[in-house]
Amino acid sequence: MLNHPGLENFEKITTKNIPTENYISQGHRACQGCAEILALGMVMKIAGPNTIVANATGCMEIVTSPFPQTAWKVPWIHVAFENTAAVASGIEAGIKALKRKERFKNDPPHVIAVGGDGATADIGLQSLSGALERGHNFLYVCLDNEAYMNTGIQRSSSTPYGASTTTSPTGSQSIGQQTWKKDLPAIAAAHNIPYVATANPGFHLDLMNKVKKALTIEGPAYIHIYSACPTGWRSKPEKSIEISKLAVQTNVFPLYEIINGRLTITKKINKPKPVREYLKTQRRFGHLSDNDINFIQQRTDARMAELQSLESSSQE
Repeated sequence: MLNHPGLENFEKITTKNIPTENYISQGHRACQGCAEILALGMVMKIAGPNTIVANATGCMEIVTSPFPQTAWKVPWIHVAFENTAAVASGIEAGIKALKRKERFKNDPPHVIAVGGDGATADIGLQSLSGALERGHNFLYVCLDNEAYMNTGIQRSSSTPYGASTTTSPTGSQSIGQQTWKKDLPAIAAAHNIPYVATANPGFHLDLMNKVKKALTIEGPAYIHIYSACPTGWRSKPEKSIEISKLAVQTNVFPLYEIINGRLTITKKINKPKPVREYLKTQRRFGHLSDNDINFIQQRTDARMAELQSLESSSQE
């Protein structure tokens, strides 16, 4: 249900009308099998040329802008981990001022802030919260590869329970990451913004339609995108999309959107696969025992039941 007046005439992206132009050029320096650059390319396909991007330090900043080259075909600014949303809100405020002076002959540009999970869940959370609370008209995209990958695979607060990283290594006294993944979409939704969604490049049409909705709706929007990382996850590069789909098919990363407070699960899995099938694709989980995996399965089932309950109550 498109529960927002701005989406009354929403035209869905399908296989027949996917934009063909790319706004991140070939030749970037992303790792083989990087699903994060795929997801970012999908975001930019929908955003189009009339877009300004503020990009936090992180993998996507590094691989797209090795001096003196750039892979970006739109205005782009590199900013620090902690102030991506603040810079984006400043750009948006400037655009508002120019609109008041009638400086735009056509539509004003979209404003998109891009950050990884470290820039979003940890270092930049304060500025993100402020920008969402102030109601700036912009889209924040979190590309979540579940650790600080470009600096050496250190854990973040978005690293999943049981994953081994260089700062949460497995050992005789350690399971690896000992805390559960921070629920960033729920935190964004708690700001009562008009649009929040999760997305996954393994389901590209779902992802692109969510980006289009987020850019169509007036006000702040937040999209949390699952981004498989073969380098950090110790997975096979050619399996990144397969792993991405498994994350949804096992309910490890459910796909949903929240429009004006109403939650809808956008990819319903009638017979979810066991989380074991997802975990065994990545060596960061290779040390987990049967008891550990059963514990993760229980938490995954409980979280999915919670989302289904929220969806049911949203429809009442």
